[in-house]
Amino acid sequence: MEYLEAMKGRRSIRKFTEQKVSRETLEKIVEAARFAPTWKNSQTARYVAVEDRALIDRIADEGTMGREHNRGIIRSCQTLIVLTSVKGICGYEPDGSFSTNKGNEWQMFDAGIAAEAFTTTAYSFGVASVIMGIFSDEKVGELIGLDDSRVVSALIAIGYADQPPREPVRKDVSEYLTFIP
Repeated sequence: MEYLEAMKGRRSIRKFTEQKVSRETLEKIVEAARFAPTWKNSQTARYVAVEDRALIDRIADEGTMGREHNRGIIRSCQTLIVLTSVKGICGYEPDGSFSTNKGNEWQMFDAGIAAEAFTTTAYSFGVASVIMGIFSDEKVGELIGLDDSRVVSALIAIGYADQPPREPVRKDVSEYLTFIP
């Protein structure tokens, strides 16, 4: 699949079939997604694939901050990817100071790039996904046994689409792009 086709075709899918994504397919997705660019090539993204149904349900019930819609999405998937980031690297100098006035915001910037690389690659393998940002990072981290060196950056529900997605309306390019002559 061509990259442009994947960028234009990938959609956020919120309902999945009961078919699981194989571990082999997940490994291939991460194999490609690990090439996403990062701050000074720090490569801080880590993917935790939660396949245990009871744990997925606990994350849905306890980690979604009471958001019923998010609870339903997570309960619909057969595998939940917890995208984590290694803390204290992106945006920092070796002495611990920040490299820019953005502080540690580079960590989330890199996590966003990693999430996009993961979901676009997943789409190229026929795997549907949705990136979720409303969750309790502390609770989800606790439930998956995450140590203090990492933080939960996003949840990505994955699986096979229950129904074909509708193409959303997009703004005109002129609303996205400004030229300064």
